[in-house]
Amino acid sequence: MTDKTQPIITAERTNALYARLNKEAEESGYHLNPDADFTRDLVEGLLINEDRYGYWNCPCRRASGDRQKDLDIICPCDYRDADINEYGACYCALYVSDKIAKGLQKAKPIPERRPQDPAQRGKSVSAAVSNIPAGLSFPVWRCKVCGYLCGRDSPPEKCPICKATKDRFERFIG
Repeated sequence: MTDKTQPIITAERTNALYARLNKEAEESGYHLNPDADFTRDLVEGLLINEDRYGYWNCPCRRASGDRQKDLDIICPCDYRDADINEYGACYCALYVSDKIAKGLQKAKPIPERRPQDPAQRGKSVSAAVSNIPAGLSFPVWRCKVCGYLCGRDSPPEKCPICKATKDRFERFIG
């Protein structure tokens, strides 16, 4: 007997999200892992976490179940770009570098970049900004996932680059 409270992860659902993520990644200058079976397994993990928690927690990390506590590891996570730049892939290897996408390099295991101390997670980089220009018309908001900056009263509902939600932005300047 199937538990009716537990959504079923179907191949159709997995394939639809895989296609969407692949399209969004390529349009934004990113690449999904070219190992389609491995990548579909990760996408299935995202769907399981979405059903379980209501958000796409990284399938390779343990979620707390509290969106605010997990903001830094909601896919795409805050560590994706740094991991790709340094290791060629993000922590779970869903997103990979050009070299890996083209088959010129293989993804390798990488160390966990997320701070173990929950108090250190999601620390703002804006504290390091100095010489803030006076008289800005609008505050500048920074996407903590991809670094996109925008000057406006509040952050956009979704980052136009990486599609991260509004709560993934921080006030950067102003």
